[in-house]
Amino acid sequence: MFRKACPDDLDAISAIYSAIHDREEAGLAVIGWNRAIYPTRASAEASIRAGDMYVLEEEGRILAAAKINQKQEDSYAKGAWTRPSKDSEVMVLHTLVVDPGEAGRGIGTRFVAFYEDMAARSGCFALRMDTNARNAAARALYRKLGYAEVSIVPCVFNGIAGVNLVLLEKVLPL
Repeated sequence: MFRKACPDDLDAISAIYSAIHDREEAGLAVIGWNRAIYPTRASAEASIRAGDMYVLEEEGRILAAAKINQKQEDSYAKGAWTRPSKDSEVMVLHTLVVDPGEAGRGIGTRFVAFYEDMAARSGCFALRMDTNARNAAARALYRKLGYAEVSIVPCVFNGIAGVNLVLLEKVLPL
């Protein structure tokens, strides 16, 4: 079941962040995040308070989470987007995380489908997201799901210096 996150979900979301940081620090994954900077419990809490954090819950367990809204990151202004769009026509997926213990079950794909459906129901035809250029797994998933890499923008992203931010886009039929 996909739903908006609530304060009771904060521990589970933070645990997913921690598990991903653990894997990266052990050399088992390359994401480009920094445990002390992003994503953190505080960033998840802020998203829950803002009402734009969503989770996938199965049998009482949070398996995945992401922030979904219409707020494009500042770095997006440098993107070579496929189609010029007003902010009201754009939906953005931020910081999609899946519990590493649930890998290989298609959860990330299901979450992106939920996001795409939400965008379509909201009248948004431009779907945008980003990932660190170092995150080959996310780039491959998004490519498989029909997202085009429109630009790579060097920046400080969410407080992490030296990021080459891959901007991705999928345009829905009008």
